[in-house]
Amino acid sequence: MTDKTYNVLFLCTGNSARSILAESILNKEGGGRFKAFSAGSQPKGEVNPHALKELAALGYPSTGFSSKSWDVFAEPGAPEMDFIFTVCDSAAGEACPVWIGHPMTAHWGVEDPAAVVGSEVDIQQAFAQAARFLKNRITAFINLPLASIDRMALEQHVRQIGSLEGASVKSAKAE
Repeated sequence: MTDKTYNVLFLCTGNSARSILAESILNKEGGGRFKAFSAGSQPKGEVNPHALKELAALGYPSTGFSSKSWDVFAEPGAPEMDFIFTVCDSAAGEACPVWIGHPMTAHWGVEDPAAVVGSEVDIQQAFAQAARFLKNRITAFINLPLASIDRMALEQHVRQIGSLEGASVKSAKAE
């Protein structure tokens, strides 16, 4: 067993919903073994209030989040990432910055709950579903034997996690 804390960055275009959900869920579920961050290629500048409401309802931290550019994590002095997961299809297709340390990457696409138009119940259900799908992926990830598995096998496992229930169209076609 290793005492290493793994840094994980969740990327989405707007960094207002899915990546925020994933950051909060991993920080709690990871039990100190992981430090999660989130960012976006074109950050909205504010976190979607439905994401914060869903996190609070599920008992996850729901304060202290901000919508920020992924450039923050490519600057000198930024935490070095071990893993980077895109959680939306548009971010997965964009040219990302060069990441220090060559972190392992995978696409864990989930449909955008912030894009749902409808009643408050419809929107709440979309956020609940996105949180559930992300929690399932995170649970699978934190249960991988990170310290004892070779890099090639680990890459295969983290990519396969992206095809779990709720995978967006691009995720379902990947690998």
